[in-house]
Amino acid sequence: MWRYRPVLAFVGLGYVGLTTAVCFASRGFKVYGYDVDKEKVDNIMSGHPTFYEPGVDELLAKSLEEGNFRCVKSFRDLVWSSDVIFITVGTPSLPDGSTDLSFVEEASRCIGLTMRGAEGFKLVVVKSTVPPGTTEGLVKSMIESESKKTCGVDFGLCMNPEFLREGSAVYDTFNPDRIVIGEFDERSGEALEKLYKMFYGDNVPPILRTSTVNAELIKYASNAFLATKISFINMIARLCQKLPKADVTVVAQGMGLDRRIGPHFLRAGLGWGGSCFPKDVLSLINLGRKLGAKQSIAEAAWQVNVEQPDEAIFMAKMEYPSLRDLRVAVLGLAFKPNTDDVRNAVSLHIINRLLEERAEVVVYDPAAMNNVRKIYGSTITYAKSPIDCIRDADLAIIVTEWDEFKELKPEDYKQYMRKPVVIDGRRIYDPVEYERLGVKMYAIGRTVHS
Repeated sequence: MWRYRPVLAFVGLGYVGLTTAVCFASRGFKVYGYDVDKEKVDNIMSGHPTFYEPGVDELLAKSLEEGNFRCVKSFRDLVWSSDVIFITVGTPSLPDGSTDLSFVEEASRCIGLTMRGAEGFKLVVVKSTVPPGTTEGLVKSMIESESKKTCGVDFGLCMNPEFLREGSAVYDTFNPDRIVIGEFDERSGEALEKLYKMFYGDNVPPILRTSTVNAELIKYASNAFLATKISFINMIARLCQKLPKADVTVVAQGMGLDRRIGPHFLRAGLGWGGSCFPKDVLSLINLGRKLGAKQSIAEAAWQVNVEQPDEAIFMAKMEYPSLRDLRVAVLGLAFKPNTDDVRNAVSLHIINRLLEERAEVVVYDPAAMNNVRKIYGSTITYAKSPIDCIRDADLAIIVTEWDEFKELKPEDYKQYMRKPVVIDGRRIYDPVEYERLGVKMYAIGRTVHS
């Protein structure tokens, strides 16, 4: 295939597209990016990503300075200048839980249209999360129709799912557990495998080459399984809250020591959110309904997660039967630490419930304040620090396990709160120690005394 480093193009410069692009560029690949959002493109070319992800700022600055990455405004320039074209556009959920493929369809149409006059073999790689059958259905058909070229002859096609964790995406790009290549034909698969071998050098991760349908399903199945594991331990946490002397953290530890189970994703809390788990679980459920293959476990995992944030409200009402006019500190807004992403975040549900109860809500997050301000405006109060957030509060709820919240001491809650009552929704504190030092603790998965 290539005797030189291929030139790469990324259609869609969101979380996955930009992160992957600058990682490749940082290792010497020539990379072009395209996005329909011109303001986003201007910000990126000024060295400012439109999302918070540790390490991306530095890699973007390095890639721009070295000239290995730049955005183009013309789709023709993007396609004609590149050898490998990654589709990294969004695939949000529709109201019925199915996947909105309009961005993938438009990207495929534009690639096909501009590929019509391009010379040389192009490899198109679908990195967006799409339902099984999309790559060889919608994408292949659209490109062939618009380009008047034949897949497997004039251009290659692969499905290459991403497994990046928000907050650790740069690390995950450089140190993946595996690379999954769903190939239309052997030539396409070999081309993408060669690209990754160039990228990883002496540290090539395990590479699984399979069909495009298997690759598409691997992504959905992986996320649904991880989400189910979290929902399972949250289900056990509810039992622990009703049983004397029970603690889900100990139960999870005992389970995790079994090598067949493992310790990962067995941390009880207020539920999972973000842009991937909810969307992918819903899409899997929807796909099962369409095919007559009911996804019962995924449906149960979804239902547990829908209910889980209300555990914080239940605990709040154990302490205060009425939350009206109480000052409630919400510590953490992003759906997980080290990101500013509040899509499907637990914090939003909790804030909404508190507002319904007529509580005074004050919030703090190291990264996600601006995103939440766009949603709530002046209906809630925005603190400048964790201490500022808990000052004069009647209740504090830990919603996201940021490190700076772990640094708060029992003395801080006692000194600054009107009444030191803490709901630990992420189990970041030792409840026994906090209670010994005079802080009233409610913790997910620990016996709740009425």
